[in-house]
Amino acid sequence: MNTEKKMSFLDHLEELRWRLVKCSVSILAISVVIWWNQEWIMNHVFLSMAHPDFITFKFMHKYFGVVPADIVLNMQNIDLSGQFSYALMTSIMGGVVFSFPYIFYQIWSFVKPGLKQNEKSMASGIIFYVSILFFLGIAFGYLIVAPLCVQFFSTFTMSSQIVNSPTISSYMSMILSTVFYTGLLFLLPVLSYLLSKLGIITAEFLRKYRKHAIVGVLIIAAAITPPDLISQIIVAIPIILLYEIGILVVVRVEKNKRKLEQTT
Repeated sequence: MNTEKKMSFLDHLEELRWRLVKCSVSILAISVVIWWNQEWIMNHVFLSMAHPDFITFKFMHKYFGVVPADIVLNMQNIDLSGQFSYALMTSIMGGVVFSFPYIFYQIWSFVKPGLKQNEKSMASGIIFYVSILFFLGIAFGYLIVAPLCVQFFSTFTMSSQIVNSPTISSYMSMILSTVFYTGLLFLLPVLSYLLSKLGIITAEFLRKYRKHAIVGVLIIAAAITPPDLISQIIVAIPIILLYEIGILVVVRVEKNKRKLEQTT
C-alpha cells in the first residue's frame, strides 16, 4: 500500500516535471524569436513610448485634447553588461507573456484531476477567461499605464538645473514591471473567485470596503499619471470595474454554494 502511494506520488512529480519542461521550451522558443528581433522591438515597442506621436498620446490629444510633453530622453547605459542584461530580460519576459495561455493550460491540466466534478464544471472555460484578462491587462499596461508613467517621470523635475538622463536599466525596469504587473492585476476577478471558493472573502466584505478600494485606486492612479484629471480617470476606471466584476463573481460563487447546500 505504501509503495503504491509512493509510486503515485512519484508519478505526479514526473508529470509535473514534464509539464514544467514543456513550459520552459515554449518560453525559450519565443524568447529566441524576440532576441533575434531585439533592435526593432527596442526601437518600435519600448523607446517609441517616449515620443509624442506614440499611439496613446495621439489618441488622448485627438479625443481628449491632452497635449503630451515633448520628451527628450538622453538614454544611457552605465553598466558594462546593462544592455545585454535587459535584452535578455526582455526576451525572457516576452517569452513568459506570450506563452502565458500555454503555461496556464499546463498548470490547470495538472491541478484539474484533483478537483471535484462540480468544481470542474464551475471552472469551465477558465483557461480562456484567464488568458483574455491577462492580455487585456498587458495591453492596458503597455498602452495606458506605462506611457503615462514615462511621460510623467521624464518631465518631473525638482530643479531646472537637474537634467533627466535615465539609464536603460531604470527605463526598461519601469516599463517591464508596470506592464507585467498590470497584466497580473487584471486577474483580480479570478483571484476573487478563488478566495471566495476558499471562504476567505465574501461579497458583503467586498461591498463593505468598496469605498476604501476606490480611494486606494484613485491614489495609485494619481501617483503614476501626469497631474491631469483625464489621465487619472483613464487609469482608475478599468481597475474599479475589475473590482466590481470581482464582486459579481463572488456573488455567483455564493449562489452556487447555496444551491449545492439545498440539494444535499
